[in-house]
Amino acid sequence: METTTPGPPARRRNGGKIVAIVASGVLGLFAFGLFATGAAALWGDAQKDEQGYISSDSERYATSTRALTTENLDLDLDGLDGLVDTDALGKVRLAVSSNDDKPVFVGIARTSDVSEYLRGSDHAILTDIDYSPFHADYSERSGKRVLAPPASERFWAASAHGSGTQAFTWDVEDGDWSVVVMNADGSPGVDAGIEAGAELSFLDEAGWVLLGTGLLALAGAGALMFAGVRPRQRRPDEPKPSAPRSVEPSASTT
Repeated sequence: METTTPGPPARRRNGGKIVAIVASGVLGLFAFGLFATGAAALWGDAQKDEQGYISSDSERYATSTRALTTENLDLDLDGLDGLVDTDALGKVRLAVSSNDDKPVFVGIARTSDVSEYLRGSDHAILTDIDYSPFHADYSERSGKRVLAPPASERFWAASAHGSGTQAFTWDVEDGDWSVVVMNADGSPGVDAGIEAGAELSFLDEAGWVLLGTGLLALAGAGALMFAGVRPRQRRPDEPKPSAPRSVEPSASTT
């Protein structure tokens, strides 16, 4: 009876190829994220109005108190130094119109100044906004102090007041800021439609940079995948694997 002995075991895929395939998948996901972000930036750039602003719809904000203010808006631009041109971060535009035909006021100022101005008065702080459908949540503060007309204060970084739609634009600056909406005379019962917009001049450039970087990442992922799946090339001086050998059974003696 003739038996065969197996040759050398089949060569397993080495660890380097496995690492290359895994790295290819990770880099591919990263490239997809860059493509998606870049496409979103270009789409946002295409939504700009004639003045170059991307704006929200006008939504209703109302409170029975004397003022409506946002929570602290902490803008830390120092951490962006060296990464982006902070002078190119654009402007913010707020447009406000009264729903009951009262003269209206809208302004932005340092949070510390706003807190001092509103101290002791009844006012509402905007804490959360939901969309589809729109809904705003407020945290109300009680108080009996009568506020001076807001336009008479000098701490506003930007403001507008009067009848009809009132709007201001503000260059983004580092620091803690709050937006305030009131009746121009400081009386209670604020009911206004507010539209917010932003001028982001870098969206177009950022979109194309992200798409280009995503393309490079995708090419790298393809190269890694090719390195991981291509067959191993045998060196010229490497002996060919031997075929299974037949072994004659040894004769038994009795």
